[in-house]
Amino acid sequence: MIVSMFQILLELPETSSIKDKRRIVKSIKDRLTRSFKVSCAETDLQDSLRFAQLGAALVSNSAEYGEMVMHKALGVIERDFSLRVHDSQVASERFD
Repeated sequence: MIVSMFQILLELPETSSIKDKRRIVKSIKDRLTRSFKVSCAETDLQDSLRFAQLGAALVSNSAEYGEMVMHKALGVIERDFSLRVHDSQVASERFD
């Protein structure tokens, strides 16, 4: 079993309240879950107004496939949402 995952640090420059930030983060998580069938969560910076850290994971039988899905998901975030990506990491790990 291979678990592929990403972690991304986002800046949300257009948010004016925590409620607005949560709406944007929920929209991103819902889109990734619906489009790529990944598990997604806000993993840190929940109380920050302008920054969010998200993580996503996918279980498959191929590291190449999992990392391809993670890169496509990151591309959607960068392309379709008005935010800045400060850092992103993609990795896969085998569990026997």
